[in-house]
Amino acid sequence: MSEKRVELEEKVKRRIRRAKNRGRSELKQDGGWTKYGYAQPGVLSLAPEPTIAKDTIERVHVDSLSEAEFIERYERPGVPVVITGCADDWPATKNWTEEKLLRKFGGQRFKCGEDDEGYPVKLRFRYYVQYMNHGTGRGNRDDSPMYVFDSSFGKHRKKKQLLDDYTVPKFFRDDLFKHAGSQRPPFRWFVMGPKRSGTGIHIDPLSTSAWNTLIQGHKRWCLFPPHAPRELVKPAISGMDSEAACWFSSVYPRTQSPNWPAELRPLELLQRPGETVFVPGGWWHVVLNLDTTIAITQNFASCTNFEAVWRKTVKGRPKLSGRWLNNIRQSYPELAAIADAVNAERAQKASEGTLSSASTTSSSSDSSSSSSESDDDDRKPVSDSMRSRSSSNKSKKRGAGCGCGTSEEDSDSDRESRRTKQASSASCSASSLSLSSSSSSHRGGGGGGGGGARDIRPLTSSSSSGTSSGASTPPSSASSSDEIHSKSRRHSPPSYSTVAPMRMSIDG
Repeated sequence: MSEKRVELEEKVKRRIRRAKNRGRSELKQDGGWTKYGYAQPGVLSLAPEPTIAKDTIERVHVDSLSEAEFIERYERPGVPVVITGCADDWPATKNWTEEKLLRKFGGQRFKCGEDDEGYPVKLRFRYYVQYMNHGTGRGNRDDSPMYVFDSSFGKHRKKKQLLDDYTVPKFFRDDLFKHAGSQRPPFRWFVMGPKRSGTGIHIDPLSTSAWNTLIQGHKRWCLFPPHAPRELVKPAISGMDSEAACWFSSVYPRTQSPNWPAELRPLELLQRPGETVFVPGGWWHVVLNLDTTIAITQNFASCTNFEAVWRKTVKGRPKLSGRWLNNIRQSYPELAAIADAVNAERAQKASEGTLSSASTTSSSSDSSSSSSESDDDDRKPVSDSMRSRSSSNKSKKRGAGCGCGTSEEDSDSDRESRRTKQASSASCSASSLSLSSSSSSHRGGGGGGGGGARDIRPLTSSSSSGTSSGASTPPSSASSSDEIHSKSRRHSPPSYSTVAPMRMSIDG
C-alpha cells in the first residue's frame, strides 16, 4: 500500500474518531463504544439479522383511501398505520443507493450527532460511509453506531437535490408550520444508518404527527399509545441510556412478559422498503435499524392536529407561537379562533391559579398569627404559571435529531440565538397569553437520534445466548408483576386498533 494511501486512511480514521468523541464524549474511554458487545450474536434481544419478526399493525395501500377517509380512520382518532405504495414512483427508489449517494454527495457534510453543547457534529458523506461499513478498523462493532439524521439538507445548495427524489404523500400535505417563517422548527430529516443504530423511545415534539418512508433496509418499530406511563415504557434503569439498542435489550423483553399490562402491549412492525409509517402525535415509539437503512421522515402540523400542536407550542415555544399565530390568522381564521380560545383558557387558569395561591397564603398566615408572630404578610404568592415559566427559563434543552424524535424543534440557529436571547423568553411567555381571544365552534382537522446519558449497558433477555467473556455484565431487566400493574392502574387507557399478529420473514 502506498504511503499516500496510508496517510489518507489515517486521515479518515482521525475524522471519524473526532466525530465520535464530540458526539459521545462519555464513551471516549475504556472502549465505551463496544464494551457491552451488542454486535456479538445473541446479546441483543432482537438480533440485527432476524429471519422472523412480529408485525401487529394494520397496512393499507395509498390508492385505497381518500384524504378524507384517512383523516376519519387514522389521523383524527390517532391510530398508527403502515401505508404501502407511496414511494412506488419516487426517483429515490433508484437514486438513494449507497453507491449513487456517495458519487453525488461524497464531499458534502451530514449531521450524525451533537456535542455536549448541542452543536451539530457532521461528517463528510464519504467518511460516514467508511465508518458505517468498516468503523475504524475491521467492521463496525459499535454497540449503537452514529446515525445520519440531517434536517438541514433542504436548505443546502447541493444537498437540497434530495428534495427532487420524493413527494410528500397525499395524506400529509397540510403544512401549517410553513407559516412560522424563519422561526420554523426542523421538520424533515434525511436518515441513514447501519444495523444497531436507531432512535430511542420518545414522543415527537410539540404534539406533531410524523410519517417515515423507508427506501432501503429494514426497521424494527415498537409503538405505545399516549396514555402509556412514562415510567413503564421509559423506565429509569441503572446503566440504561436512551439508545434504541439499549431499549430493545433492556425494556423490550419486559413487554413480552405475562406481567406486562395487556392493554399496553406495543404495536410492533417490521418496516420494509417502500413502506410509510404514520405516527400520530403523542405516541411513544422506538426504532432499531436491522441492516443498512436509508429513509426520509417529516413531522407536520395539520388542520386535524392543530389544537394539540398549538397547546404545546404556546407553552413550550412562546416566541414561535406569537409569530406563527399572526401569520395563520391571515390564511386560516378558523384555526386562529381555536388558538385564541386556547389562549383565553390558559389566561383564565393562570388568573385562577394566582387567586387560589393568594387565598391559600392568606389563610395560612391568619391561622399561624393566632399563636405566634409571622412575616407571612410580606410574602408574595407565586402563581403556577409563573413557576412554570421560571422553571422553563432555567432549563436547558438539547436538540436531538428524531423524527424521531426528543426536542428536535430546536434548530442550529435556534441554539445560537438562545445563547444571546435567554432574557426575552419569559416576557414572550407572558405576552403570548395576552393575545386577543374569541370563542367559536370549530371542527378539528393535522428524528433520532436521542440525547441523554449514553453509558450503554445491555440487559439480556432470557432467550439470549449470552455475552462473550469480554462484554460487561448487564443488569437484570426483571420487573415484578405488582410493580408493572401498579403503574398501569393509574391510567384509564382508551383502546387502540391492532390486527391479528402475523409472522413475517425477511428476504435476504
